[in-house]
Amino acid sequence: MIAFTAAEIAEITNGRLAAEPGITPGSVVTDSREATAGSLYVAKPGEAADGHDFVAAAFDRGAVLALVQRDVADADGRNYPAVVVEDSVLAMGALAAEAVRRIRARRAAGGAAFTVIGITGSAGKTTTKDLLAGILAEDGETVAPQGSYNGEVGVPLTVFKAGFETRYLVIEMGATGIGHIRYLADMVCPEIGVVLGVGTAHAGEFGGVENIALAKGELVEALPADGTAVLNLDDARVAAMAARTSATVLGFSAQAAREGQGAAVQAEDVELNAAGNPEFDLQLPGDSARHHVSAKLIGAHHVGNLLAAAGAAHAAGIPGAQIAASLSAQTAASRWRMERTERPDGVTIINDAYNANPESMRAALRTLADLGRGRRTWAVLGAMLELGEDSIREHTAVGTQVVRLNISRLLVIGRQARALYVSAVNEGSWGDECLFAETVDEAYGILRSELEPGDLVLFKSSNSIGLRHLGDRIALPPLAPDAAAGDPAGNPAESTAGTTAEGSTLP
Repeated sequence: MIAFTAAEIAEITNGRLAAEPGITPGSVVTDSREATAGSLYVAKPGEAADGHDFVAAAFDRGAVLALVQRDVADADGRNYPAVVVEDSVLAMGALAAEAVRRIRARRAAGGAAFTVIGITGSAGKTTTKDLLAGILAEDGETVAPQGSYNGEVGVPLTVFKAGFETRYLVIEMGATGIGHIRYLADMVCPEIGVVLGVGTAHAGEFGGVENIALAKGELVEALPADGTAVLNLDDARVAAMAARTSATVLGFSAQAAREGQGAAVQAEDVELNAAGNPEFDLQLPGDSARHHVSAKLIGAHHVGNLLAAAGAAHAAGIPGAQIAASLSAQTAASRWRMERTERPDGVTIINDAYNANPESMRAALRTLADLGRGRRTWAVLGAMLELGEDSIREHTAVGTQVVRLNISRLLVIGRQARALYVSAVNEGSWGDECLFAETVDEAYGILRSELEPGDLVLFKSSNSIGLRHLGDRIALPPLAPDAAAGDPAGNPAESTAGTTAEGSTLP
């Protein structure tokens, strides 16, 4: 972390210094439980809790300074050492921007390179971020987000992990409205920007798909003229973003050759192996060699993510052979993304319930159908949230797809997803082929009693529905009937790290 004194923090954030000016924190946390000796604790109001209520707990764990929106006193009436600001989240952003500026200036003065890469898109951001970070880490110190830290809180927390020895800073960028990505891009000033896709997820929040495209394109608009925009040419809305940037455009395509449209990053001879892992020959601009990639990720839909990571790494100067070797060696680095577990009794679990939108739901179901040939397949599905007025139509389409893909069993969980169940029944799936459970507890009971050796089970829903935890519980070896105790839903407590980090994860 770049060290700031309390006096510098007050100056950078336009805050009021209420502490000894020389106090210099060694880390930044937004969760009091993560505070350690020397931490700066950022207290911010939240929907469920106010961080100011936990200032004392943070200092008990070793925090030496707080970034607050009001003074907080201890039991004796003495205010904790703090910098008082109008908005603690915006203050975090200002500190992060200054940290990036200092790293860039110090490394440039020493003749060393420092590259910031931003990644956005409606789906695949975290997987692409993990793949790219894996490639870059072999070339120099690389800092990338923990889990899906991609919002106004998560991006600064990622930046604070970087220091003067950092060679690459990979930033995942999410948004729930126009201007959010522009804010993040202005904070970190990326040289390379990757746009994966414009989907229908969260269309209700954005006010339509075209507004999603406007928001995602803010990343390429922020790139410098000597930067590189890595764009998915298989998505027409992303391809159109080429007109919104002065940077060099590097297109990638997982479909048929698109050289005439500028697709310089290509996957040729794509096929899935018996385990459902994509294999292909990678072609990169200015490289006559074809580099074979044998990925360890599950599903053909990951070809686009692999190409996006390859394109960004190529733009950063990594040789093609090194890119292909890294992509072939990496396994999924973040949880609940097509995470495969083999139970001792022969049941296979694919837990892809970190999040869901119509595009990722369709991709996961196609993968289930491809992998499930000769096996009994289960689609355990929950709601896709924040689709606005398109919600019923999109859930109906998924239910129809399940039937047309000949998935053996469908288990739909929760009233918010009932349209999915109804459409499957209307399409001709009924009886024990198509089941509905009001709650996760009820679904757990169904699965525990009906799963058989050899079954292949997919879990997929939006994050807050919680099916990822149900998937984790079902992935455990089956217990004897008299040993099955505890929480039937299998919902372990989730810390504020990762997806619930005070708004750090955005679509």
